[in-house]
Amino acid sequence: MKRSTDRIRTTHTGSLIRPPELLRLGEAAQEDPTKEAAYQNALRNEVAEVVRKQAAVGLDAISDGEFGKSSWAAYVLERVSGFTLDRDRRIPLLWLGSDRERFADFFAEDMPSSGGVPAEVCNGPITYTGQAAMDRDIANFKAALATVSVDEAFLPVAAPASTAYNGVNEYYKSDEEYAFAIADALRYEYRAIVDAGLLLQVDDAVLTHMHEQPGWERWAEIRIDALNHALEGIPPDRVRYHICFGSWHVPHVADAPLSKLIKLVLKVNAGAYAIEAANARHEHEWTLWENTKLPEGKILIPGVITHHTTVVEHPELVAQRIVRLARLVGRENVIGGSDCGFAQSKGVQRVHPSIMWAKFEALVEGAKLATAQLWK
Repeated sequence: MKRSTDRIRTTHTGSLIRPPELLRLGEAAQEDPTKEAAYQNALRNEVAEVVRKQAAVGLDAISDGEFGKSSWAAYVLERVSGFTLDRDRRIPLLWLGSDRERFADFFAEDMPSSGGVPAEVCNGPITYTGQAAMDRDIANFKAALATVSVDEAFLPVAAPASTAYNGVNEYYKSDEEYAFAIADALRYEYRAIVDAGLLLQVDDAVLTHMHEQPGWERWAEIRIDALNHALEGIPPDRVRYHICFGSWHVPHVADAPLSKLIKLVLKVNAGAYAIEAANARHEHEWTLWENTKLPEGKILIPGVITHHTTVVEHPELVAQRIVRLARLVGRENVIGGSDCGFAQSKGVQRVHPSIMWAKFEALVEGAKLATAQLWK
């Protein structure tokens, strides 16, 4: 993983807005198998196009947009055995925390599903079955990368804590056994990405959102241990660990403070930590690094643009966010990033696509301004 040795490098967290035609063809292929070939061809072409756009904007480390997945985490249940969707059993969205009660009227109007969703029941052994889909995503991405010039490329995958986050374990004898079984299944994707010469990004939004639940500390420790188990043998400098406080546009008053999470985050055997730092609920937490030491050899990827608002950040503001952190943890240890993705699920669009690309332009320009200040 390259560091900001002579300038501030830039990246983002992976998920990008899917083109409408790709979504249409994907839905058509689900209904009619004879249209699968047309969808796969469109997927290859759109991955190539989104790679080209990222390179043209000037981002240093790019992704495939997660175009081959249904969502940032739920896709895992399409690639493993052992789970059944029970539509007759409703699971409350615990990861929304106490915001559900405090802002009940808002959730009733803007997020009706917050009342509960079908349970993802683990009722059999968890094994990985998605080799073909994973291999396809890698092949599409590498073919696209061959047509552009970028420094690095990464693929995001889910963490054990964020897998089956509406799940119920009815098969494994203990929560620890269950979490490690998930980790063993995810390990195929982790290894496949690194073996393909790509950087691995592990996404973990749910870990941060369960902190109000009884026994959260033990629950989280088990899942961090399971993640490190899945990462065994993978060099940390090939791994980025991403946490966020949820992409959903809700009040976020119930979010965990970063100070409550940071010891767990730094326990992950990763070379870089991508953490939200630009949205209005968490931007103030940059001061945590005044008293928390970034471990030797590690990289911080703070979000300096956010998906939470349609306002395009001014490059000067982006530069300010980068500079103040660089002066705390070292300029070579900072890579400018985004808070979270712009389309965590295939049908989601956090902002208009034109705004997403404008935000990336502001990120790149802000990094140049920060570079000028930090390398006077």
